[in-house]
Amino acid sequence: MSPDAAREQGKAVIDRVLEHLAAHLNSHIRRQFQVAEDVAVVSNLQEVGGAPVVLSANKLVLFLSGIERDTLAHRAGSMATVPSGGIVHNVPPVYLNLLVMCAANFSGSHYPEALKFLSSAVAFFQGNAVFDHQNTPGMDTRLERLALNMENLSSQEMHSLWSIHGGRYVPSALFRVRMITLDAGTMRGRDPAIAQADTAALPS
Repeated sequence: MSPDAAREQGKAVIDRVLEHLAAHLNSHIRRQFQVAEDVAVVSNLQEVGGAPVVLSANKLVLFLSGIERDTLAHRAGSMATVPSGGIVHNVPPVYLNLLVMCAANFSGSHYPEALKFLSSAVAFFQGNAVFDHQNTPGMDTRLERLALNMENLSSQEMHSLWSIHGGRYVPSALFRVRMITLDAGTMRGRDPAIAQADTAALPS
């Protein structure tokens, strides 16, 4: 794979993670509640200027709350080689965790729907904590394995997190998605068992 192709692949993969989660969550919700439209969307809650995003009204909104470099993931002999000017350089791969928020952005009389759909989402991801090509045959070929853990937030962490995202709390759950390896030419799945003891600090 050329360096340009590798860069384009790297740009695409993070958005494919959220789209993958939203698609499978929508399939689950349609089966459970017999709804015709997609309830889960990948979106911001607010525009850059602070106005609400119309797409996210009365939806389960999946958005990226943070990206972590997983410092506990060690891979011996997994470095990519990239030729540059006739010299071969070893480029260490980057192991990433994504912090993905699932926020039930419902208002007014729809608030009970927020709790219903959020409960369904938590149950779905609890029961489907690992996605790979064996249990998800249609999974994007650029993804190999995704593993989800629901995160506990203290009151201070929750306040800090929602301050970053506009200051208005809505019912939500935060998931750490142990994701992929990014390097100069390939993307490889990670074994989630490596980082079970990961206690990386959330934004404060």
